[in-house]
Amino acid sequence: MALTQNQINRYSRHLLLPEVGVAGQEKICNSKVLLIGTGGLGSPSALYLAAAGVGNIGLIDFDVVEFSNLQRQVAHGESTVGKLKVDSAKDRIADLNSDVRVTTYNTRLTSENAMKIFSDYDIIVDGTDNFPTRYLASDACVLLRKPYIYGCILRFEGQASVFDSRLGPCYRCLYPEPPPPGMVPSCAEGGVLGILPGIVGLIQANEVIKLVLGEGESLVGRLLLFDALSMKFRELKLHKDKSCPICGENPTITELIDYDQFCGIPAAEESTADAALEIGVEQVKQMLDAKHAFKLIDVREPSEYQICKIAGATLIPLGDIEANDVKKLNGLRPDEEIVLHCKAGVRSMNALKALQKMGFSNLKSMRGGINEWSEKIDASVPLY
Repeated sequence: MALTQNQINRYSRHLLLPEVGVAGQEKICNSKVLLIGTGGLGSPSALYLAAAGVGNIGLIDFDVVEFSNLQRQVAHGESTVGKLKVDSAKDRIADLNSDVRVTTYNTRLTSENAMKIFSDYDIIVDGTDNFPTRYLASDACVLLRKPYIYGCILRFEGQASVFDSRLGPCYRCLYPEPPPPGMVPSCAEGGVLGILPGIVGLIQANEVIKLVLGEGESLVGRLLLFDALSMKFRELKLHKDKSCPICGENPTITELIDYDQFCGIPAAEESTADAALEIGVEQVKQMLDAKHAFKLIDVREPSEYQICKIAGATLIPLGDIEANDVKKLNGLRPDEEIVLHCKAGVRSMNALKALQKMGFSNLKSMRGGINEWSEKIDASVPLY
């Protein structure tokens, strides 16, 4: 499709580049790119790909915009808080470039829908923050022979690469096995510098445009590491693993699998067992009001404790508990009644299981953490 007069005007700075020109811009306008996630990484990627003229953009996300997203998720704004993220991002793209056709998928990416959704796109960009989706997206791209553009952020550090099993390694070649559940904190748990996902997300967008144009040296076979505090980039060479179970010489994975199970996420029956170890915020409030003899232990990080706390809670970070250092347990006794809490209930359950291994028996994890305490018990405790 030839460029219109309006497109020639809009993309004139591209047309002046010999590596792009009219033919290259036509490639961009005819390209199809899917973004998994419209959050910290997906927001800048989506906006700059749309500005560059990518003609068909797919957005897959099942979340709504929250106020805490606005520190880094620049596709959204105060006026879209509470709105579906895919709809918020679609509206923002339409305002930026009405020529772009945006298809939204308000759903969770699963083994059942990934192949069908991915088949309509040339390039897949992953802006998610969880391991099951990364392995799922990478495996689907290997099976469909499509490039998978990877990005990852946490605190002040980011990573980016392009995995294309036709030309080099896949994500499994770099990470054959996922880390144990809970070992790597999410951004919601560990925090993230708001500018960092902008940098990494734009690196991902840059890789998209290079692949579409067939110009430059892509990140295939290279892992780019960025430290925002030291403002340093490092690069690691990656090699294809001949024994990789999906892209190696004798693949054993020929279709998508159960990625929650692969990544060690508890099955329904395990979750039911964990539920028996939980206690609701209402019951904890009753115990505090009745001056019931128990210890309320906050297993978050000190920086989180400074933001908000429950009166009467003692801070013992999860890392200190998992280190099995008795000196850091503030005199906790294995025979006393203990209720553990964190931000949302995940880390407190991990702390509970660590204490069980140390011989503690009378333990409960507060369901929903301090977030649920704020929502149901004390609104003066800020959400973060």
